[in-house]
Amino acid sequence: MNNAVIQTFPLGFPWQTQDPFLFCVYHLDHYPKGNGEMGPDSKLLEGRNIGNDFTLKDGWRMYHGSTIPGFPHHPHRGFETITIVNKGYCDHSDSLGAAGRFGEGDVQWMTAGSGVQHSEMFPLLKDDDENPLELFQIWLNLPKASKFVDPHFKMLWHEDIPVIEEKNARIKVIAGTYKGIGANPPAPNSWAADKDNEVAIWNIHVEANTEFTLPKANTEVSRTLYFYEGDSIQFGDQKVMPNFGIVLDANQEAKFTVGDKKGHFLVLQGKPIAEPVAKYGPFVMNTDTEIQQAMDEYRLTQFGGWPWPYPDNVHEKEKGRFAKYPDGTLVEK
Repeated sequence: MNNAVIQTFPLGFPWQTQDPFLFCVYHLDHYPKGNGEMGPDSKLLEGRNIGNDFTLKDGWRMYHGSTIPGFPHHPHRGFETITIVNKGYCDHSDSLGAAGRFGEGDVQWMTAGSGVQHSEMFPLLKDDDENPLELFQIWLNLPKASKFVDPHFKMLWHEDIPVIEEKNARIKVIAGTYKGIGANPPAPNSWAADKDNEVAIWNIHVEANTEFTLPKANTEVSRTLYFYEGDSIQFGDQKVMPNFGIVLDANQEAKFTVGDKKGHFLVLQGKPIAEPVAKYGPFVMNTDTEIQQAMDEYRLTQFGGWPWPYPDNVHEKEKGRFAKYPDGTLVEK
């Protein structure tokens, strides 16, 4: 067994994570052609549990959407969401008045902080072709001192995200630093904003039948390597199949050999916050009392209400990638 490997585990839905991460889910949906209204043909919805469709029927899911796939408005408090859309598009709307359409490699970083509502819908924009979606959503915890910071919405456009091309690998640096190449700044109140916490999010593709080495970290951090697509990988005499996570000792280099298909990986790394965690659905605090307070406040204030016409709000079909910020600033790509 390779000394860097601490343990392996099968990837479920969601994926198992380590402090400071709370949650990671991988969505791979082979959505069909659109129906002209950004949803699938109504006949394809037959036999689905609409509003709670998490079964991979015909290669795709509606999630909580009824006519367009996705997640209509819902609240968050006390943590951050980092949404990586490698294929397809996500339409964002929130209670701050912020909005966006992002995809094809873009990343959205949202600090929920004291409380925000948002919706995340997956519009099927192409009517003459399939609409595949590949998306990661990662929940990064906030320490007690930052649980009630103001909500913040940030876009990391794919044109600006560092991508390192090695002879046999491609490393997308979404957070942290890889071999001296640093990511774009995260949201300002994030645990990742302090470089001493050595938070890293790397999406790595390694060519088949080649060797790859993850560099060791500089400090005591947790590190998990998620192997989500490929044939197999080999750590010394230990073989790991796809759809497994590997907990690594970040104080050591982790060297592995990729099998007969290109390997696709996600790395989550960071200094543990090491504080009590109380979770209830979309609320993450330090105590059960704080969870109850969050629920009470949400019932009373709706975290600012919902300024959009629909709970499953989507933007005009013809719009391209854009971000509208709470102060009214509009960025179009």
